[in-house]
Amino acid sequence: MSNFKGLSIADLPAPLAEALAWQPSGQGKRERTRRQLLLAAVQVFGAQGVPGATIQEIAAVAGMTTGTVYNHFDTKEAIVAALALWMTEALNARILQSLDGVAEGAQRTVIGHRRHVWLARESPRWALLLLEISASVPATAQYIAQFALADLRLGVEQKAFHLSSEAAALDLVMGLGSQAMLTAAQGKASADHDMDTAALLLRGLGMETDHAATVARKPLPDFPPLDALPRHPPVGSGALQLLQKA
Repeated sequence: MSNFKGLSIADLPAPLAEALAWQPSGQGKRERTRRQLLLAAVQVFGAQGVPGATIQEIAAVAGMTTGTVYNHFDTKEAIVAALALWMTEALNARILQSLDGVAEGAQRTVIGHRRHVWLARESPRWALLLLEISASVPATAQYIAQFALADLRLGVEQKAFHLSSEAAALDLVMGLGSQAMLTAAQGKASADHDMDTAALLLRGLGMETDHAATVARKPLPDFPPLDALPRHPPVGSGALQLLQKA
């Protein structure tokens, strides 16, 4: 397994790599071991996908025994769920940090969308792994959707969005975001794919065409320095609890 060519944190864009590399102070040995196992799972899943991976391979990449893995995770599905929680929380929190000070719901929606497409363009294998794990653990999408929904409601309150159905609008945001990521990760997207799809998204949410194009093409805000990652409690649906129990 020493020649296993999987993924590593270093394959992410720097601001997101910082998020996954960041560790809370005071982590104990058990937490450090779990983290090492999750990093090994990233390598194995990134190389051959979730269905084809085995706990034995994850243990070998981590330099641990299979028994050590089972001391932390009962099944491969438990590893996938824990990895989904870690990646979803860390990467989503970092993207949300770049939204600090952005008061318009429409602009927040655009930034969230474009950052995910940017990730897919800059690190396609990470994006494909994220999409695969999200399909395996649907609660990850539910978790992200809570923040997307808050921005949608803000846009409605600010009269930027005009929705006939909130549920349909949320499906549009989440569905277009995932598909745009996939297109970019597969190398099929133009350099402006993030802005083009963002403009279409805003139009679908009721914004006038020219205004949508202007908002979609505003410069993305910089990521702030990373001192810590905020913890974002679930809003309403309990998706985080679902992730922790998966």
